[in-house]
Amino acid sequence: MQIDDKLLTKLEKLSALKIADEKRQELEEQLSQIVNFVEKLDELKLDDVEAMTSTTNAATPFRLDESRKSDVIDMLSKHAPNSQDGFFIVPKIIE
Repeated sequence: MQIDDKLLTKLEKLSALKIADEKRQELEEQLSQIVNFVEKLDELKLDDVEAMTSTTNAATPFRLDESRKSDVIDMLSKHAPNSQDGFFIVPKIIE
């Protein structure tokens, strides 16, 4: 498929872009190369190929859902200007 000036004008309108006159010829050639490449991909015989969602057959390893003691809250509370029972105390902003 060849991209011509008429099609480029239509694409320009649909994309809401303004293409400079000095760049039109170059862009037509580049878009034509892209379309030709995609057309070559259509020639591949992929009827016997199963669709893939991953390149590996391995499953995602899961870790056990275990609760663990963490000192993050205590560490953050030490640096807070005002905290109580692991929560930040902030000034009231809504009446």
